[in-house]
Amino acid sequence: MSTLLTEANALLPQLQELRRRLHAHPEVGLDLPRTQAAVLTALGGLDLEVSTGVETTSVVAVLRGTHPDKPAHAPAVLLRGDMDALPIEELTDEPFKSTNKNMHACGHDLHTAGLVGAVQVLHQHREDLAGDVVFMFQPGEEGHNGASVMINEGVLDAAGPRVIAAFGAHVNMDYRGLVSTKPGTLQAGSNVLHITLHGRGGHGSQPQSAIDPVPALAELVTALQNMVSRRINTFDPIALSVTQLKAGEAINVIPASATLGATVRTLSQESLDIVRTQSKQLAKGIAEAHGCTAEVDFQVQYPVTVNDEAETAWTLAQVRSLLGADRVEVSPHPIMPSEDFSFVLHEVPGTYMMLGAKRTDVPEEGQGDNHSPFVIFDDTVLGDQAALLSHLALERLRTEI
Repeated sequence: MSTLLTEANALLPQLQELRRRLHAHPEVGLDLPRTQAAVLTALGGLDLEVSTGVETTSVVAVLRGTHPDKPAHAPAVLLRGDMDALPIEELTDEPFKSTNKNMHACGHDLHTAGLVGAVQVLHQHREDLAGDVVFMFQPGEEGHNGASVMINEGVLDAAGPRVIAAFGAHVNMDYRGLVSTKPGTLQAGSNVLHITLHGRGGHGSQPQSAIDPVPALAELVTALQNMVSRRINTFDPIALSVTQLKAGEAINVIPASATLGATVRTLSQESLDIVRTQSKQLAKGIAEAHGCTAEVDFQVQYPVTVNDEAETAWTLAQVRSLLGADRVEVSPHPIMPSEDFSFVLHEVPGTYMMLGAKRTDVPEEGQGDNHSPFVIFDDTVLGDQAALLSHLALERLRTEI
């Protein structure tokens, strides 16, 4: 076992304690004061340059390397961990389950604790660092665009010069300790579609005197699904899921308007342009056929997550050397969940990875998946996560000597 893995696994009990404390007290969005305080406490006493966010409760820590061959204008790399939870009520039996109505259902508590572990490991290896490391503890990944907030506040330039590479890892329900990623497009872009059809309200017993938007909205839901299957290139797929339908309050009243909300995931600018244009055309055409009008709001939320080809080829080789070839998998195709680390990778080259954290002591049907109220993770993987991030930072800076 490598020195980094040994050192990281020695930290495992304290990393698990931090992760479980965060899990019991999850916070949502850009304002995570309790989580921020826990991170600051965990970093206390280390030789770091620490700053906190203005628009969000972020934490940025810079570790200065002291390698004798460190260049005068030292390069820096960035390691990132997101910290926010989801507004989901936890339904697991974990002894450290959430004490409020939110839940770390996507594993960001592991990401935070794993990044703390990387700080501690690299702090022990300052003399081996041929540059500097920026640690990005980010709120607001779950739909609040916390990465862009931190970029606007200067996280990519926190060490002085702009970082030359960025790395992050996200736990998933793959086999424990399996690292998977791919060069190029890794994850879909995330978009939000809201459509409101306006008709004319009336008494439920006299539909002929009203213009009912509800049948039109029902037809539109089906039409949107048909659009995905009939008008979108099979080899450049999108995922469109209507997740919200709203119309009326009283059972005997035909409402004046009806609204749907949908999440739309795309893998290219071409498919994004098509679905944005054609969803508007469908809405307006179906509305007109029913005597209604359509109000369409299509918002681009997160862009496609694209791993740099060269950095990712290098990263895959490094992960194999650290963990072994049997612990590394090149993903055969992109996945449809989205990630705001995409904004970081739009600015600097880097690699985002998945890290398996499936439990082996619980039946698979009892584990749920990311974003499920039943999801549970194996937090013994925190040692691997800390070692993985540390190794990438050390070796990437070594290539600059």
